[in-house]
Amino acid sequence: MSTSETTRSEALFARAREVMPGGVSSPVRAFGSVGGTPRFIDRADGPYLWDADGNRLIDLYGSWGPMLLGHRHPHVIAALSAALEKGTSFGAPTGRETELIERILERVHGADRVRLVNSGTEATMSALRLARGATGRAKIVKFAGHYHGHADGLLVAAGSGAATTGVPSSAGVPEAVAGLTLVAPWNDAAALEALMGEHGDDVAAVILEPVAGNMGVVEAEPGFLERVRVLTREHGALLVVDEVMTGFRLARGGAVERLGLDPDLTCWGKIVGGGLPVGAYGGRAELMEHVSPSGKVYQAGTLSGNPLAMAAGIATFEAIDATPDLYLALESRGTRLAEGLRQGAAEAGVSVRVNQIGSMVTVFFTEERVIDFASAARADGAAFARWFQALLRLGVAWPPSAFEAAFLGYALNDELIDEVVAAAATAFGEVAGSG
Repeated sequence: MSTSETTRSEALFARAREVMPGGVSSPVRAFGSVGGTPRFIDRADGPYLWDADGNRLIDLYGSWGPMLLGHRHPHVIAALSAALEKGTSFGAPTGRETELIERILERVHGADRVRLVNSGTEATMSALRLARGATGRAKIVKFAGHYHGHADGLLVAAGSGAATTGVPSSAGVPEAVAGLTLVAPWNDAAALEALMGEHGDDVAAVILEPVAGNMGVVEAEPGFLERVRVLTREHGALLVVDEVMTGFRLARGGAVERLGLDPDLTCWGKIVGGGLPVGAYGGRAELMEHVSPSGKVYQAGTLSGNPLAMAAGIATFEAIDATPDLYLALESRGTRLAEGLRQGAAEAGVSVRVNQIGSMVTVFFTEERVIDFASAARADGAAFARWFQALLRLGVAWPPSAFEAAFLGYALNDELIDEVVAAAATAFGEVAGSG
C-alpha cells in the first residue's frame, strides 16, 4: 500500500512555517534529518495513524512513548469524557492527584513521596534542583547521548576530554551554566571513576537514562549501572534515574524493577499521563521533604495535577492492571520485530545493528556494536533516511530520526508486526539498491 500522497500535509506545513519556528512545536517533527514532508496527523486509533491526506500508517512512534495501550483506548477515553463533564482545570488540589501518585508508589521501588509536574523536562529539572538543595552542591554529571529535557543545565555536550566539563549544545545556554554539568561517556566506568575522583566532592547528582533512548536504544553494559551506584555513594552524590521513557514500559515497575536499580530520585513522564502532558519525580521521604512548601527547594506549576491528565493517567494504570499479559506480549512482539528486522537486512545485504529491549527498538545502519554516543554517531544517517522514507511510503510511521527509539504499543499485534517486518525488508532492499 502506497501512502505517498502528501498534498494536504505539504499545504499545512507551508502554513505552519509562517507562524511557527520551522513549522513545528518540537524540532524532530520537521523531518530535518530524513527529508521530505512531515505527515500532519488528523486522527489515531489503536495501532494506526491517519494523516491529513487520508493515508493510514502503522504507528511505531506511540506519541514517543506514552501510548503503551494504543491510541484511544476505550477505558482512557471514557475516563476523560467523565472528567471533562466536571471541568478542565481548577488550580486547586483534587483527589485524583493523590490516587495517581498512590498508583505510582505502589509500582516503584525507592520512593515514598512524589510531586506532579507537566512534562519530563520539568521532572528532571526539578529533581536536579532538589538534589542541589539537599546536598548543598552545585555540579551534576550526565552521560553523553542521554537526553533529560531542554533545561539549560542539561543542554550540554562533552568537550575534548573523555569525561569533562560540559559546553553548551544550544544557543542561549550560558557557558557558566553549562560548566556546572560534567559529561561522561556512557558505559565507561573508568572514565566516570576518574571524573568523580576529581570532582566528586562538588557533585550533587549523577543523572542517567537506565536504558538510553535518545541516541537510539543503548543498554548499559553488564556491571556498569552497579558501578555508577557505588561511585555515587562513595562520593555522597545522589543517583537520579530518568524513567520518562522507560517508566512503566519496560516492566510494571519500570527499568528500576527490571534492572534492579536503587535510585535516590526517579523521574517519570509519558505513560504516567496516558497521552496527556504529565511528569513526576519522587524519592525517599527525607529527600522529598526539602520541596516547597515542606522545605526550601521551590517548585510550582499552575496546571500541575490537571484533572483531565490525572483521569487519563489513572485510567491507563487501571487498563495496564486489567491486561495481565501486557508486558509479556510487548516483550515477545519487540523481539519478533527486532529479529525480523535483522533477517530482512541480512537478506538485503545491508549492515545494521538492531538494539532492542522490551518494546523499545532502534535500527542503526552500522556493522559495529552500538554501546555509547560515539558509536551511535558513526552509524550511516543517510542510509537510515532512505530506509525511513521507503517505510513511510509503504505505510509504516517509524520515528523520523536515526537517534530515536521506536515504541511498540499493545495494540500492535503479531500480524501487524509481520506487516512492518515485510515493509522493512522491502525498504532495506531499496537501501541496498541505492548503493
